[in-house]
Amino acid sequence: MRVDIYCRDEAQGKHSYLAVPEGKPIPEEATNTDWHPEAQHVEVDDDQDDLSRYHIETPLAQIGAKGYAITGVRQQF
Repeated sequence: MRVDIYCRDEAQGKHSYLAVPEGKPIPEEATNTDWHPEAQHVEVDDDQDDLSRYHIETPLAQIGAKGYAITGVRQQF
């Protein structure tokens, strides 16, 4: 699956990332914050379900459940 990645600044200089299926808009429940484009057409290996580069755990499972994947609070850096 290919995704588009967005970034936002968090408190204490940390960052979060949001992944949505390529070409899809950010879901309405996630648009209330200031996301800015980070990367487009990022390939997520179906066998590994990993976007550790963006600190997102199990992105394919998250996208399947809610339509997007996001950095967990524990993974913010």
